[in-house]
Amino acid sequence: MQTILDRICTFVWGGGLIALLLGTGLICTVKLRLVQIRLIRNIPYLVRAEDGKKGGISQMRAVCLSLGAAMGTGNITGVAAALAAGGAGAVVWMWISALLGMALVFAENVLSVKFSTGEVRGPMAYLERGADSRGLAIFFAVCCAAAACGMGGMVQVSSFAGTLGEISPGVRYIAAAAAFIVIYLSVSGGAERTGAVAQAVIPAASLLYAAACVAVLIVYRERILPVFREMFSSAFGIRQAAGGVGGYAVSRAVSAGLRRGVFSNEAGLGSSPILHSTAESKEPERQGFWAMAEVFIDTFVCCTLTAVTILCAAPDMTAEGALSAVFGSSAKPFMIAELSAFAYCTVIGWYHCGETAFRYIFPGADRKMLSLAFSLAAASGAVLTVRSVWTISDIFNGLMAFPNLAGILLLMKHVKAER
Repeated sequence: MQTILDRICTFVWGGGLIALLLGTGLICTVKLRLVQIRLIRNIPYLVRAEDGKKGGISQMRAVCLSLGAAMGTGNITGVAAALAAGGAGAVVWMWISALLGMALVFAENVLSVKFSTGEVRGPMAYLERGADSRGLAIFFAVCCAAAACGMGGMVQVSSFAGTLGEISPGVRYIAAAAAFIVIYLSVSGGAERTGAVAQAVIPAASLLYAAACVAVLIVYRERILPVFREMFSSAFGIRQAAGGVGGYAVSRAVSAGLRRGVFSNEAGLGSSPILHSTAESKEPERQGFWAMAEVFIDTFVCCTLTAVTILCAAPDMTAEGALSAVFGSSAKPFMIAELSAFAYCTVIGWYHCGETAFRYIFPGADRKMLSLAFSLAAASGAVLTVRSVWTISDIFNGLMAFPNLAGILLLMKHVKAER
């Protein structure tokens, strides 16, 4: 059974989906005339408060909720895995993926604001009302609800439990109980409470992690320029070509970097427009620019900082190894705390995605029961070790992209009208 699931997962997340995501991002980039370059000059527009609130949570809470859902443990452990698979050159291809993803996430958020009303929000709204396909909307909602419960909940709690090392079954049950209480107290209060929690945790955790990485880079500052040279030479085969082994090494860098970029910022999967639809601002362009800013922070800032720190200071190619070079034994508890914070924010962000999707399929579903069921499912990740659960979650996570990308391509004229 596991072999079959692995093959399905490989097929879903194969080259076809990556090419479709990047291709759609390229189409959005061309059609929207390099909308990414407008981000910096629109920062004053982003931070200016909108007159006349129309309901929803504050803009900053919506941003932190969306950023928290994307900035999971993968921004640390996933980057290390990409470097191990594709070398330093993978980072450059991660940037290219994020650059195209910025146009993609702009488009999906513009469409979400234009078509979202009431309880029908995000891709479900523009697939049903814009593309006139309730079937695609339901398919997306089913995949989103399943991915939220698995990838957004159980997998994240499992990753947290994994940071504790080899622990007894009794301790795992204690960790599961603690996770249930913390998650339930957060998600049972709706978007307002989860947004408030994300606003408190994400900036603090991100700044602390960034400060630790910068401290390491100051100590190893003489290695920074050589690392960047290695990134570009490895990405395009300059160094490998000199040694006669360019093709294979470059293909590994391209594959690892593009995949890591997609996994990291989640542009095109449909989670970002659901979370941004909760914001008080109902300006499509504003939400599109905020979503682009999140991709920039997630990949160009956080992932790059992790990669450079590892390449400069970690012989074992891990973030913990890099921090240990400067902070010694304090690095491990610090990393446990950071990974726990990022995993926690991912869980509460994905809960909101899952609830929105589930209530689209079953409008009368009780929110308290949903939050209880999700918290139990997520907490079980601390004690379950069934690999198939994680694989199935990964499959549904990838399947979300297909109807979402179809909707973006079909409704591009509506995005262009807002530019």
